[in-house]
Amino acid sequence: MIDSLTQPKPAEPPSGMQLERVLARLEEVILGKRQALRLTLACVLARGHLLVEDVPGVGKTTLSHALARTLGLAYRRIQFTSDLLPADILGASVYEPEARRFRFHPGPIFVQLVLADEINRATPKTQSALLEAMEEHQVTLDGDCHPLPAPFIVIATQNPLEQAGTFALPESQLDRFLMRLSLGYPDAAAERDLLRGTDRRLLCEGLAPALTPDLLCAWQARACRVHTSDPLIDYVQALLRHTRECGSFRQGLSPRAGLALLGAARAWALLEGRDHVLPEDVQAVFAAVAMHRLQPLEAPVSARTLLGAVAIP
Repeated sequence: MIDSLTQPKPAEPPSGMQLERVLARLEEVILGKRQALRLTLACVLARGHLLVEDVPGVGKTTLSHALARTLGLAYRRIQFTSDLLPADILGASVYEPEARRFRFHPGPIFVQLVLADEINRATPKTQSALLEAMEEHQVTLDGDCHPLPAPFIVIATQNPLEQAGTFALPESQLDRFLMRLSLGYPDAAAERDLLRGTDRRLLCEGLAPALTPDLLCAWQARACRVHTSDPLIDYVQALLRHTRECGSFRQGLSPRAGLALLGAARAWALLEGRDHVLPEDVQAVFAAVAMHRLQPLEAPVSARTLLGAVAIP
């Protein structure tokens, strides 16, 4: 008879308290940004990648580090510069004379959570090296496919385009990011706590994981099963159709954007403790999912204006 103490313990089933612990630990490091943190977690639950666009020094890099620590993910930062090459990200095949063969040496992208820091400081050729990895979760070099670890998440930071030495991300690259967020400056109370508190880097190092990679994958699978009714899908279709027909944009939202909107809404509903999606969930994630995919012809159009133009079922 096998001693019960020697048997492996079953994985802890997903529970709402786990997600609350994740948010609480992130809020220990990123002060006064609960809405942005909830959107970040929804993006991860929806198996998406995140683009954080803001001025330097507001916590973009700290957010990625804290997220990796809290979710128990292997983490690596890649600093994007104008002289960075695709091989510096993906890796390369190196010839070994003794073995008389080429051996693939994986690049820093082979990790569960990768931070592409200041992604728009690299050239478009280097930016495009991420496309296959973000879409297919694999890297193809010299005809061989190399799978990336699971879960695989890219968080990219981007400086405002008016700053020196930046290259605009092409539309195809932007479309691979499920969400785009801006942290912004903290309010007065949060900034005071920040100035009087412990160094954020030390706080990140002290964060204990609230999830494991396996539990995160279980949560992601659960998010995919959140129910979306036919009237809810009609609502999403009406939003997509309005962006295509209103005449305010170069091109409207694509079907892939619609899938991204539904996936993010499912994840948001899960954070709210529900097993079905409401129109309010779609509205909560709409700006983060849709606005970086839309290029206005003239004056900018707000997410609130677009949502107000479509009737709620």
